[in-house]
Amino acid sequence: MESGANINLPGGEYHNALQAAAHSGNMDIINFLLKKGANVNAQGGKYGNALQAAIHKGHKDLVKLLLEEGA
Repeated sequence: MESGANINLPGGEYHNALQAAAHSGNMDIINFLLKKGANVNAQGGKYGNALQAAIHKGHKDLVKLLLEEGA
């Protein structure tokens, strides 16, 4: 990230890093990605977006955080 990598680069089953982290429920990674400018509303992947992934997995604290961040 420090060398200019695109935090929102699409790819993989979850389409982006934020959706993958939302699926896993890893709050530390979510906070890191959001701090680095991850698009909270990026569409695509298995669940459509990070909020839907968090809802599907039942990560209530993460759902609240994503909503506070504008999802």
